[in-house]
Amino acid sequence: MMADVDDVLLTARALVLADLTARARATPEAVSLLEASLSERAEWVGAWPEGAVFVPGLVAQDVQDQLFETSGRWPLCTLPGCADDPEHSLYVEPDLGGPDPVWVCEESGTEVAPLGGLASA
Repeated sequence: MMADVDDVLLTARALVLADLTARARATPEAVSLLEASLSERAEWVGAWPEGAVFVPGLVAQDVQDQLFETSGRWPLCTLPGCADDPEHSLYVEPDLGGPDPVWVCEESGTEVAPLGGLASA
């Protein structure tokens, strides 16, 4: 069964916005980047409905890449064991953004939280 494009995009928006908020990065710039990614992914999932499971993770990666280019790394790793390491990011796994994307520490490979779950990590 194919997911409704609007539902897929709203879910992706909610998850990524929750993580931006959890790490105090829900700035107007970041939200604009999120909205731009959602617009691009709407066309993508419209052309390939079976790819809907990948959209939330891909949107998170889009926002992460754009923030890195404009204002720095997001989300930063805050794991206690990484406190002595140089500043580093979390990344979305699996690489294609889904299904069931999670944030993983770039240095240790430790799973930190599901996408949308950084507030509880």
